[in-house]
Amino acid sequence: MHACGHDIHMTNLIGTARYMAEHRELWSGTLMVIGQPAEERGDGAKAVSTDGVFERFLKPDFAVVLHVSGDKATGSVGVLPGYALANVDSVDIRMKGRGGHGSAPHTRINPIVQAAQLVMSLQTIVSREIKSIEPAVVTVGSIHGGTKHNIIGNECDLQLTVRSYRESVRRQVLNAIQRKAKAVALSFDTPQPEITISEGTPSLRNDDDLTARLKKVFESTLGTDKVSVDEPSMGGEDFSRYGREGVPILMYRLGSVNQSRLDRFKALSVPPPSLHSSQYYPDVEPTLTTGILTMTGAALKLLEKT
Repeated sequence: MHACGHDIHMTNLIGTARYMAEHRELWSGTLMVIGQPAEERGDGAKAVSTDGVFERFLKPDFAVVLHVSGDKATGSVGVLPGYALANVDSVDIRMKGRGGHGSAPHTRINPIVQAAQLVMSLQTIVSREIKSIEPAVVTVGSIHGGTKHNIIGNECDLQLTVRSYRESVRRQVLNAIQRKAKAVALSFDTPQPEITISEGTPSLRNDDDLTARLKKVFESTLGTDKVSVDEPSMGGEDFSRYGREGVPILMYRLGSVNQSRLDRFKALSVPPPSLHSSQYYPDVEPTLTTGILTMTGAALKLLEKT
């Protein structure tokens, strides 16, 4: 049977909750289990927070979650203190021109040429405006304009994804994008572009003390050689919103591919399939075993009797 990462996540949650409920004598306190929807859309944690879950119930002292990893071996996990995942913003830009016949470009204003100039201008934001040690990404993922060879259109649309860690860098990059888009339009003497910025998820920062504490639990559960310190990623994850609510958080990565399969990928000189690839699938049993062992271990440690 093939399963996706979300099947693993929810099954792990249920398995952990069942173990904790059946071994109530091993711990004291209150365990909150959140089966959160819409993680991929980035809306789930926001909806949970807006619904007032921490007001209607207790605000937890800690929040812990795992996420499957497509390039980490089953039986192992990875942790990372500090910033682990990025702010995610989407920017839609519509450059405006003056459409007409392609044979007379001097009488028209071509929005595709504006867009091309903007794409190249955007490349200098991270390389020339952002402090070198601050991570940031500006990617133009989509550009659409025009209808035919010999027709200059009225508009050209661009779609960007923007990544950062710190809020100051986030604001700086978004401001620079708007400034450069408006500057291109001004240089062509054309109406200002339409710019829409929509927030995806805030950056995820693992609590240093909680990470160190649970790293020791994972090492005692799996062995020190099975627990790695991972690299930060510019991906996004809405679990970060619980941290923004003032709860110390830890997201750790769970190995989901048998070492034999990883060795084969290496022998073929190809990277393992990424999580959203149709070729990715977890090796279910060892993945769940490690997930439930580490998650229950974390819960028992944080809820240990004093």
